Parts: sequence; structure tokens; C-alpha cells
Amino acid sequence: GPPAARRTFYPPHAILEGTPCSSNSGISWGILLMLGSLGVFMIAFSLGGLNFVTTVLQARCAGMTLMRMPLSVWGIFIATILGLLAFPALLVSAIMMTLDSLIGTSFFMPAILEAGEQTEYIGGSPVLFQHLFWFFGHPEVYIVALPAFGLVSDILSCHARKNIFGYRQMVWAIVAIGGLSFIVWAHHMYVSGMNPYFGFFFATTTLIIAVPTAIKVYNWVLTLYQGDIHLRVPMLFCIGFIFTFIHGGLTGLFLGNVVVDLPLSDTYFVVGHFHMVMGVSPVLVVFAAIYHWYPKITGRMYNETLGKWHFWLTFLGTYSIYLPMHSLGILGMPRRYYSYGETAFIPESAQSKNIGITYAALIVAVVQILFFVNMIWSTIRGPKSDPNPWGATTLEWQTEHHPPGHGNWGKELPTVYRWAYDYSVPGETRDFIPQNEPDAGHAPGFDPDHPDQGPHHA
Repeated sequence: GPPAARRTFYPPHAILEGTPCSSNSGISWGILLMLGSLGVFMIAFSLGGLNFVTTVLQARCAGMTLMRMPLSVWGIFIATILGLLAFPALLVSAIMMTLDSLIGTSFFMPAILEAGEQTEYIGGSPVLFQHLFWFFGHPEVYIVALPAFGLVSDILSCHARKNIFGYRQMVWAIVAIGGLSFIVWAHHMYVSGMNPYFGFFFATTTLIIAVPTAIKVYNWVLTLYQGDIHLRVPMLFCIGFIFTFIHGGLTGLFLGNVVVDLPLSDTYFVVGHFHMVMGVSPVLVVFAAIYHWYPKITGRMYNETLGKWHFWLTFLGTYSIYLPMHSLGILGMPRRYYSYGETAFIPESAQSKNIGITYAALIVAVVQILFFVNMIWSTIRGPKSDPNPWGATTLEWQTEHHPPGHGNWGKELPTVYRWAYDYSVPGETRDFIPQNEPDAGHAPGFDPDHPDQGPHHA
């Protein structure tokens, strides 16, 4: 049967005979297939991740120092390192759970009485599995988020015609978030009965990781400040991301506090928070990136009007789904219930909100048809685009052919002379300078290795 143990597949529920996860033989092939697929995925990710890390460290083109790399590359680079360090914990736990299920070991299975009889398990720890799972699970949040942070930085800077504010701060914030993500995992486990001192430690680290995250948000806003903002579709999705990410991040501060988290755990407040941060925000960035790089990939322009309709209906629709969930969670409505029945502490208005959420979710799902129609139609019938319609500085927009052919650059790789954010440089005829354009002379005191400090071109 299917792996009916939720995405966390906690033991003993995921293993024990007689639960929805098990078959008549006591072995859940759904669970075993899921564990096997996770193993294959993690091995494949490790191989691909090593490729990414090696490429960034060893195969950059001439002049591309680490501090000249676009922030999107930094985000992917650090996220890949997180995956290489975090996935082994889940791989090991998947192997141990497979052994518990197939040959009766007791890594995670405690001594259990079943129908009054002692089972073959002799005292494993289900909480150990939770620690291993969430040691992987919270870095996984940033494996998704860090590439999104980088993409947003590049797109905002381009469409605001302004260099990214505090480039070095942004780089070190990405590195700090990656490092801190490994010491916050147990804030997912406050209700597991952990020692209160552990709870205090993980609540503190959860608040600390908010600092570099907030630095990124401040820098995005300051990048927009006094910029020449072009409200094209990619920019709209990026600004929408800032709203949803701030909202989701603020509710995360509540859940990071042990005293507040205990009554809110497993309520709709958690669902609303999680989906604002990990559902809506990254998806908005994915849409922004697709719209931004669509002309380079296809050689054609999408329909701007359809794109804006897609943004506004998606943005407002997702708020209609997840904002009411926070109030439902404060009321105490638990998640993962098929039917609530007559529950004294849940008022009738909660049911109306649930119905409204369902309608909003259906509308948002239907709205995505606009995106696919726009992409498919524009690929066939859209007007041909300029090789660099946004006036972007990064290398992919400077290729000889449009759209780029195999290998992008042919036999000769470009040489990089500057960072990726030379927008609206004083004294220049254009409002952008590509990374592969040679220096035309700098003002005294300008250091090309620290381009966000000191004077720009003379």
C-alpha cells in the first residue's frame, strides 16, 4: 500500500503491524519503496552536488573571483554544501528504519506490547529518528531558500537598475545562515519531551539565525530604495516574495519560542507559517526567475499583461489561503484531521474559514493555467526578444548567439572584469556594464575586488 506515514514517516507508526502503513504481512512496501527512493535520490544529489561545488571552486572563468560571483551562484553553492552535509543523516536513518522493518532490529522501535504480547523489538528510540530526520530537515529548508535568496537579489538589482546593497554582507549572511541551520533542528521537537535546557538552547539559536536572514531582507529593501524600479513581471514576483517571506518569518519567531510553540504545535498556525515560508515564497521566486530568464532561454518575449494577471491572482489568492490559517491555529484547530465533528472549543466560524480556504486554493490552482498558456503560446508566437532585454550585467546575457547554443560560449570562455552589479554607474553612458566588459579606467581609490566600497568609474 501507500506510505501512509506522512512526510516525516515517524516510527513506530511507520513500521508497526496493524497501522495504515503496514500490509497484512506486517511489511509496508510503500514505506520500503519510499525509503529506497530516498536513498537513490540522496546518492544522486551527492554526486551532482560534488559537481556543483567543484565547478564553483575550480572551473570559474578568468577574472571570476569568489567576490565577483552573482549572489544566485553563492546561494546554490552554499545550499549544495548544506545538502552534502545534511543528507547523510537522513540516508543513515532510512537504512536503519529499513533494517527495523525487514529484519527486526531496534534502532528506532521501542519495546512495545501488541495485543497484550511483547513484540520482537527490545528498546530502540523513536526520538532518535526525530533528531536524525530534523538534523536533515531544517538545513533542507535553507537548501530550498538560499538559491531563492540569490535569485531574488539578482532580479531585484537588475529591475531596480541599482547595485545590490551590501554585497559582502549578503554573501556572509548566506554563509552564516548555512552554518547556523545545523544547530536549530530541535525547534521542530519541542513537544517530544526534551530537556527544558535543550529547548532554551534551540530557541536561542532559532532567534540568532533570524539575524542574518533579516540582514538580507533589509538589503533587498535598501536595494529598492531610490532605485529606478521597473515593475515588470519578474520584479512583481520578487516584491511579492519579500512580503510573503517577511510574513512567514515573523510567524516563525513565535514558533521558535518554546512557550508559544507548545500550544500552537500541530495546529493550522504551523501550516500557515510553513507554507508562507516554504510553499508560497520559493514558488514566487521560481516564477520570477522563469519570467526573467525566459527571453534568454527561448529567444522570445512573454505576454506582459497575462504575466501580471498571473502574479496578482496568485499573490492575493495565496494570502487568502494561508492568512486565515493563522487565526484558525490560534483558535486551536489541529491539522491533519479529516473531520472535526462537534468540538466545543472550535467555533462555527472556523468551518466557514475552512470553506473559504478551499475555494481560494481551487482558484489559485486554476489561475496557474494562465502561466502555462503564456509560456507555451509565447514560445510559439511571442515576439522575438532582444539578446539582453533587461539590460542585465551577468554573463549569460552576453552570449554571442541568442538563445545560446550548446556550451553557451563555444571554444573561448569570457573574461570577467567586474562584479555582477554595475548598474547606474555615475559617468557611464549606459545604466549597466556587463561583467565581461573591460575596465575603462577607475576613479582613484576604487578597488575592483571590493566593488561595493569606494568610488566607481571616473
